[in-house]
Amino acid sequence: MANIPDAAVPDAGTIAGRLDRLPITRTHRRATVAVGLGLFFDFYEVFLTGVLSSVLVEEFKLTKAELPPLLASTFVGMFFGALLLGRLADRYGRRGAFLLNLGLYSFFSLLGAFSGGPLMLLVTRFFAGIGLGAEPPLADTYLTDLLPARKRGRFIAWAYTLAFCGFPVVGFLARGLTEHEIFGIAGWRWLFVIGALGAGAVFLLRRGLPESPRWLESVGRTEEAEHLVAGMEAEARGGVNENVAPPRGTTRKRAAAPVRELFAPAQRRRTWMMVVFHILQTLGYYGFGTLVPLVLAAKGYAVSQSLLFAALTYLGYPVGSALSLPIVERVERKYLVVGSVLAMAVFGIAFGYAGSMALILVFGFLYTATSNVFSNAYHIYQAEIFPTALRSTASSGTYSLSRLASGAMPFVLVPLLAAHGPTTLFLVVAGALVVVALDIAVLGPRTTGRRLESVNDDVPATAPSQPIR
Repeated sequence: MANIPDAAVPDAGTIAGRLDRLPITRTHRRATVAVGLGLFFDFYEVFLTGVLSSVLVEEFKLTKAELPPLLASTFVGMFFGALLLGRLADRYGRRGAFLLNLGLYSFFSLLGAFSGGPLMLLVTRFFAGIGLGAEPPLADTYLTDLLPARKRGRFIAWAYTLAFCGFPVVGFLARGLTEHEIFGIAGWRWLFVIGALGAGAVFLLRRGLPESPRWLESVGRTEEAEHLVAGMEAEARGGVNENVAPPRGTTRKRAAAPVRELFAPAQRRRTWMMVVFHILQTLGYYGFGTLVPLVLAAKGYAVSQSLLFAALTYLGYPVGSALSLPIVERVERKYLVVGSVLAMAVFGIAFGYAGSMALILVFGFLYTATSNVFSNAYHIYQAEIFPTALRSTASSGTYSLSRLASGAMPFVLVPLLAAHGPTTLFLVVAGALVVVALDIAVLGPRTTGRRLESVNDDVPATAPSQPIR
């Protein structure tokens, strides 16, 4: 079912061709771990406010009108962060954007731990969201740039498998800490401190990562790209690159491709496809994850029980991600996205109808497990279908809409849950997921096993001698 990898590599002597011929090296593995750990804290953060929603209502005596803005603040910040940092990654480099987003998140998450009221917490969550807004699309872009075509999907899936451990960690930490004080400080505040310190550690780890050679070449910094690829080739042979690195940035000749290229004839079909995709997929993916505690409370379970159920259900996230590892390179990713999102619709409706503890856990686990086969497939897919000069801008720009939709989600789904109950909520979610499946099935290209340059061969040049790759 998967596409056959490109048999011939006509540009074997180019930066892209040499990167695709490499075996997996220590640099690839180190990048995968560093990216996966950064994503861990992104997902930790995304689900943190949702997991703590019931606790924060009691802590700050929030009304029903005050809860949605607090839940939405992180996602609204992520929308602006994705737009800004995604574009910066195409203009100034992937590595710098990676470091900036983690630095912002770490600082404001730590500051949020000392919030004296809901307003300060809302503001700090917003700015922490700006820091993390582009983390997943930047991760997708960077690893897509760096990894060889035949291993690209599997190693990106490994990064996300590590990252998705953040979901059950949040659930179990919330369960263990929220009802206690440590050194006289409320347990929920320690959850923010843990996220901030962890992101700070990943910041230091990422400082040792190389810039993307594909990006360096796309902006004319060819000498630096050559040096980095030569170093990876030497690493694959068991040696080191003894040539002196050129000064950074001195050979830059070209600006990043303009944003308007995303809406040029060759790219606009893919761009609009991902716009529709990201607006609607978030209803299923983040709608389920962030609202599980509220759904369980609506079913009559106490706060402590809902947090335990959420934690057990969230185990499906890393398990589902691990299940994707043997299939992301064997099954065409376009069809993997479509199949998994339809399965999510089925399990979501079943969760909404579930009336016993056993069924809630079973269908919640199946939903989260399937959703991470879906998530891994689409994160790989969204970066593959855009050229290097626009990869981060396109992935982050369209992905930002999912963050904005997530910000609007509490204002829509929380009242829907309150007025009509869990079953209606998940019927609406399932409808959105069916549209997502049709969107990708009709408009999406095939990518599995194909070189990035082959996937994007139909993209016109920004100038006659400068093709976007």
